[in-house]
Amino acid sequence: MFVTGKYVSRRSILRGAGVTLALPLLDSMFPALLTRAKAAAIATAPRFVGIFNPHGWAPSYWAMDQTGPIAEFPFILKPLEPFRNSITVVSGLDATSSMPPPGETGGDHSRGAATFAGVPPKKTVNEDIFLGTTIDQMIAEKYGQRNFLPSIQLGIEDQSYLATCPWGYSCAYTNSVSWAGPTRPLPHEANPQLVFERLFGDGSTPAERLARKQAKASLLDSLTGEIARLRGTLPAADGSRLDDYLEDVREIERRLQNVAKSASESPEAQVPFGIPESFSEHINLMWDLQVLAFQADITRVSTLMYAHDVSMRSYPESGVNTANHAASHHGEAPKRVEDWSKINRYHVQCLTHFLERLKSTPDGDGNLLDHTLILWATNMGNSNLHSHKDVPHMVIGGASGLHRGGKHVHASGSTANMLLTVLQMCGVEKERLGDSTGRISI
Repeated sequence: MFVTGKYVSRRSILRGAGVTLALPLLDSMFPALLTRAKAAAIATAPRFVGIFNPHGWAPSYWAMDQTGPIAEFPFILKPLEPFRNSITVVSGLDATSSMPPPGETGGDHSRGAATFAGVPPKKTVNEDIFLGTTIDQMIAEKYGQRNFLPSIQLGIEDQSYLATCPWGYSCAYTNSVSWAGPTRPLPHEANPQLVFERLFGDGSTPAERLARKQAKASLLDSLTGEIARLRGTLPAADGSRLDDYLEDVREIERRLQNVAKSASESPEAQVPFGIPESFSEHINLMWDLQVLAFQADITRVSTLMYAHDVSMRSYPESGVNTANHAASHHGEAPKRVEDWSKINRYHVQCLTHFLERLKSTPDGDGNLLDHTLILWATNMGNSNLHSHKDVPHMVIGGASGLHRGGKHVHASGSTANMLLTVLQMCGVEKERLGDSTGRISI
């Protein structure tokens, strides 16, 4: 970091017609008299990403017998090899909050919301839903109030249309893993166009958005004068960083326009307008939007749902055409277990784009991956048995120096212990969460 004599407020934004553009972190945002330590502290307040991946992984394809330093990643995790030193794999924890209530069976696919809450949902199909505040919202409550958005909730499937859900549980428990309070599930947005407009189109009207689309114009076009004036006040390094950021914004706009064009030319498309048919293309757009949101400090907290429980989506890019839920019930037939593991590996492979983008984006005295804590979590171990025992977790990123990866940790107890540990690493002190018994040493 170069501490400059000029000063641009960290809260500076550029405004145009229906556009609010936050700026990336620039050296000019640190006054000359600000110490490097204090400047770094401002730049590296906690960032958190919670990733929900239902149904777990095929146990025999991710099992890691040896604790300590990872000698070699197993089949499912192999794509993460380039990020080995940023990853801790955690095994042995039981998702007790997703288990059936005492004396009952069934409903295992209806309690995914417990993943980041650590407490079981109340069994009801009425409006008296009750779960608990999820850890992403606890972190957002402490750090996100000064941001334009305290948090964002993203998904790759839109099942908000569901009117009924099985086993006597409200669809609210299926549709959201982010809860702002015991009765306040937060909806996840699956359409990248709508996410983009939320991040950068504050105040724009439907008419303005339509006109921009019809003209194939960039929202940056309305900021040309503002950008030029700002660039004229910046040193060369900051000007270059600003240009890179603006180019990333334009590139996402271009990709979104291509998605819209493809949808208009393919009336038989099976997905809503604005959502790519390709899972890889869709999730990469969502990853890139999260990176931009972090880079511009629009938010510091996000959650992403890879899929819903009982998802019937298939992933041809994985080499397997069987639907997600059906593949997870493989009956222990070797070929079907292998197919399930290929889907698992494909989902992990999709994560690498996000990690690469975070690592390549400068942030303070490091990069975004250095200053972010990612928790990859699930609600099942062996999905074939609907087992909530020994569910896989991953902790990823430097967490501003609080996490060093490259290891496998075999823990015990409830997944609530993992949630409690993440809260502590993000500076949120809490004595207990659900049936937690203590923090995990990672």
